[in-house]
Amino acid sequence: MEVLKLQKHVIVGMANLIESRDGETGEHVKRTSDYVEMISKYLLSEGSYEQMDATYQENMVKAAPLHDIGKIKVPDSILQKPGKLTPEEFEIIKQHATKGGEIIYSIMRNIEEKEYLDIAHDVAMYHHEKWDGSGYPEGLKGENIPLCARIMAIADVFDALVSKRCYKEAFPFERAYEMIEESSGTHFDPQIVEVFVKLKPEIKRYLQLD
Repeated sequence: MEVLKLQKHVIVGMANLIESRDGETGEHVKRTSDYVEMISKYLLSEGSYEQMDATYQENMVKAAPLHDIGKIKVPDSILQKPGKLTPEEFEIIKQHATKGGEIIYSIMRNIEEKEYLDIAHDVAMYHHEKWDGSGYPEGLKGENIPLCARIMAIADVFDALVSKRCYKEAFPFERAYEMIEESSGTHFDPQIVEVFVKLKPEIKRYLQLD
């Protein structure tokens, strides 16, 4: 158990270090991981996805902090830019998804079990794919997007919406929820959006908005 605790601290520490490069302090890593845990636990209890068993759920929560590990390959001048990115800069930002998948397989393949490794890779690689096929890096569509990445996508976008960033102000909680619901069936898996809506009171309490 001590080894597992150490392993978790190393993973979270590495993720926080990467997040700090674009002005975050580790809170994005924590919040998105907590959202992933809430959603995946609900899906596990519901039994609506065959692959969502206890091991998959546990591995997904453990993998969530690494979703943006590929940002380590993005220059500070782009990552910390306060204004709108140029098309060329956005293409560079988009590379963090592919780079993230590559990094996970290259640095963790000898120290982690394959099942966890595959989930961590899929979370990093595919969390910017969209349900309608308009995302990146591969333009995957619908259920061709790994389940873990579909869950991560909602957690990541919601937290980005309700957080102040160098390039935007925070959206109010209710408006952020509306935007997630409006993107059901285009950006996000409709079934997971439904679950996220059911979790709204829990997430509101979590953010201490009650």
